[in-house]
Order: sequence, then C-alpha cells, then structure tokens
Amino acid sequence: MNKNLKKIVLGGGCFWCLEPIFKKLNGVEDVVVGYSGGSSRSPSYEQVCSGRTGHAEVIEVTYDSEVISLNELLEVFFQIHDPTTLNRQGADIGTQYRSIILVNDEAEIEKVKETIEKIDESGLWRNKIVTQVDQLAEFYPAEEYHQNYFEKNPWAGYCQVVINPKLKKFKEKFSHQLKI
Repeated sequence: MNKNLKKIVLGGGCFWCLEPIFKKLNGVEDVVVGYSGGSSRSPSYEQVCSGRTGHAEVIEVTYDSEVISLNELLEVFFQIHDPTTLNRQGADIGTQYRSIILVNDEAEIEKVKETIEKIDESGLWRNKIVTQVDQLAEFYPAEEYHQNYFEKNPWAGYCQVVINPKLKKFKEKFSHQLKI
C-alpha cells in the first residue's frame, strides 16, 4: 500500500463533469462518483436529485500526495466550476449541486479554508466563495451507470454541450499537470 495515497471528496455541480477532469490529472490514482454531505444512508440517485436527502453529487479522489499536492487539486477544483454560486452550477439548481469539499481531518479543513481565503483575496472570482468545507462523514458510491459516464457516453448531448467545453478549458489551463 502506497503510504502517500490520500483521499478528498469534491462537489462542484454534476459529478459527470468533475470525474473526467480529475481522472486526467497526473498523481490521481482513482476517481469514484457518489454522494456525500447528507443525512440518509445509502441514497439513490433519484433520492439525491429530489434535494431532500441533503447529499451533494461528489467525486472521491484518491491521489498520490508525492505527485500532486492538496493545493494543486484545489487550484484545479476552484477553476473548473463556479464556487461563488450557492446550490447551483449553471442550469443545475439544488443543494445536490452545491460546491463542497469534504476532507479527513481538522488540519485539512484549515488548509482548504486558507486556500479559499487566498483565492477570495486574489480576485479570481468577482464574488466570495461559498464552498462548504467539512470533515467527511460518509461517502456513498453512485450507481454503476454513473461511473465513467463521460467515457461511456462521449456523444450524449450533455457530454457534448456541457462536459466537453469544460474538459477543453481544463486541458488548456492545466496541460502541465496532465497524465501522459
């Protein structure tokens, strides 16, 4: 077991958009789409979409901290979605689409909050970041048909209209961090 492997859970709108981006980062070992941040146990996609479980659509990222740092992951995260809109990303509206970061301990919470403060001060975003930051309680993997969705359905309308432009922008901005 690689002792440098760490996990972080990130939500920035639809999990279908985040998964293909983080899978392309050098140092990321695995990405699983799922649900977290809510109150019910083992929620289904339909339950999460209702907005009544309190869960967000998220990805669980397993990364090698010797290859990619928490700060580098956060830099990507805060530039591939709008962390200033409460409970929405584009046309996706509801608490299930909120910007959220779930980490392992208080030290990581402090690191994330420091990063948010620096980004707010930098003026990257016109409005203040509203990303929820908490310690991870539970992560529930989504149903199998959601895993690798973009890879399995590259020609689907949502993939073409929403995911492809995000992926293109990401590849241009973070080309130096892509897997070969």
